[in-house]
Amino acid sequence: MRRRLFGKRFKIVLGAGILLCICLAAIFAPYLAPYDPYQQSLVRRLKPPAFMDGGSLRNLLGTDNYGRDLLSRLIYGSRISILVGVASMALSCTLGTVAGLFAGFKGGRVEQVVMRFADAHSAFPDILLAIIMTAALGGSALNLILVLGISGWMVYARLVFGLTRSLRERSFVEAAASYGGSDRYIVFRHILPQVVPVLTVVATLQVAQMILQEAALSFLGLGLPPPAATWGNILAEGRDRLFGAPWIAHTSGLAIILVVFSVNMLGNGLREALDPKAAGAGR
Repeated sequence: MRRRLFGKRFKIVLGAGILLCICLAAIFAPYLAPYDPYQQSLVRRLKPPAFMDGGSLRNLLGTDNYGRDLLSRLIYGSRISILVGVASMALSCTLGTVAGLFAGFKGGRVEQVVMRFADAHSAFPDILLAIIMTAALGGSALNLILVLGISGWMVYARLVFGLTRSLRERSFVEAAASYGGSDRYIVFRHILPQVVPVLTVVATLQVAQMILQEAALSFLGLGLPPPAATWGNILAEGRDRLFGAPWIAHTSGLAIILVVFSVNMLGNGLREALDPKAAGAGR
């Protein structure tokens, strides 16, 4: 039991600790970044990191093709990745939860309309739909949030629909209805609190997916236009110099891997901690 509890806490503490450091770096980017992320210096272009031959402590992670400091660009790029990931997750979670609660509790035609629309939306791959919508709307932080948020609502709608449909037959819901409770009261007072733990886990894990999709769109040139400091843009800039200056792509790639790893660790830890079956097995 102690080993199980330690494993759950370890994942949560590790994931949350890494994420906290990244969030603090994003918040205090003007104070932590050694240089302006957009400051160019052609004299210092393509300088390797400090740990490679020819590198210096002046640019710890090296410079890109325009002589911009990569460490500064990575720190500022974390702002976009975290903002887009969290905001788009919040939007898709809100849309999907409302749709799932409405369809699962009402049933009938409402259920058919909402769930068939979700089925039709699911027929398109998320990244393909995001590419089409971003190409039509243009690249900006707000458009990325809208595109990614709208493209991911079906996951929550299906999950909440199934949970709501099973919960509405439970005795405590029927008791609340028999005492004259309104539909809104029953949904938000009795059903939604039962859904929140599962939503917390799914929403946490989806942040990693949203960050990956934002990086993919920026890599394809559909995110924030250059010279915006985003991890996807840095990765795209290093694509043509994988052999001559591999540190450009490697630094941004490792940053994306680190944040996705921490989010997945946090999500898995929360899933194990909030799963009643796992808790029962631990006893």
